[in-house]
Amino acid sequence: MIDSQYPPVTARRPRIDIPSLLRFERQAIAAALNLIEDRRPDRQEQALALLDELSARPAQAHVIGITGPPGVGKSSLIARLIALAAQAGKRVGVVAVDPSSKVSGGALLGDRSRMQVPSSAQVYMRSFAARDRLGGLSREAFSAVFLLRHLCDMVLVETVGVGQSETDIVHVADTIVLVVQPFSGDLLQFIKAGVMEIPDVLAVNKADDEALARKAVTEVKAALSFEQHAWPRPVLAVSAATNLHLDALEAAIDAHYNRLRAGDTLESKRTDQAIAWATGEVMHELGQRGLTALGGVEGVRTFWLRQPVSWSVARRLAALLGAVRYQVIST
Repeated sequence: MIDSQYPPVTARRPRIDIPSLLRFERQAIAAALNLIEDRRPDRQEQALALLDELSARPAQAHVIGITGPPGVGKSSLIARLIALAAQAGKRVGVVAVDPSSKVSGGALLGDRSRMQVPSSAQVYMRSFAARDRLGGLSREAFSAVFLLRHLCDMVLVETVGVGQSETDIVHVADTIVLVVQPFSGDLLQFIKAGVMEIPDVLAVNKADDEALARKAVTEVKAALSFEQHAWPRPVLAVSAATNLHLDALEAAIDAHYNRLRAGDTLESKRTDQAIAWATGEVMHELGQRGLTALGGVEGVRTFWLRQPVSWSVARRLAALLGAVRYQVIST
């Protein structure tokens, strides 16, 4: 087991106005996210200092993961959810994770270009490249979600796609919406890949034909019967094109979040998510040898929970990876 003590990092605070972030000024948010994406060591330390300060404030945003196969209409559905949030005066952050360019490493598709949102909406959108993470969410995207949780009322996270290797969304979202389309042939593949374990709410999009929509909903419910789940997961036929049943979708998402907020379920879930994310990062960076050096998954948990409560999840991860790298090199 590795000693949880890790030497403190000294870093100058970034020149980012925290009050401006809390006022939801886009320029300040852009500067903060640029800092998070900058991989130069000194800038990374500045980003950690920023995230540490924000972590002392409430993380009030409801983080909603929107996932599903390409072409199912996730971006259009997100645009409609933003419009509903805007009507309620909510601040919204959007993290769209795109496939990476093999040349530049940058986001390839730019999902923001496909989202048409009201000009009056208080929304900040950012695309992130998946880079080399098959799970769909890069470390920078995770950190962006952690930052936006403190600035927004709602954070929407759209992932690259769905499959056995695209399930990182479970490590960051409070509520996960799986979007499918009628009779696309995806459900059998989802069942084989274990994807049906993931969602809390299911939306059958492009369901403008009522008869087809009913059949599609029945098919999805049948697929859900193969999985045991504590939450009675609703299946809704919706249409982003015509706004069909989008109010019902919003209500189902809110109902799940309210259930999590009852008691300490939400906080314990977020702690478990952060530890699972950290375990995955150790495996990604250092493989099984690194995880073994920590004492396995329980070793990661023990290390994580021993860190100062004032540290952000990004700071704890940096400490964890630094400690395990030293241990691996020393053995």
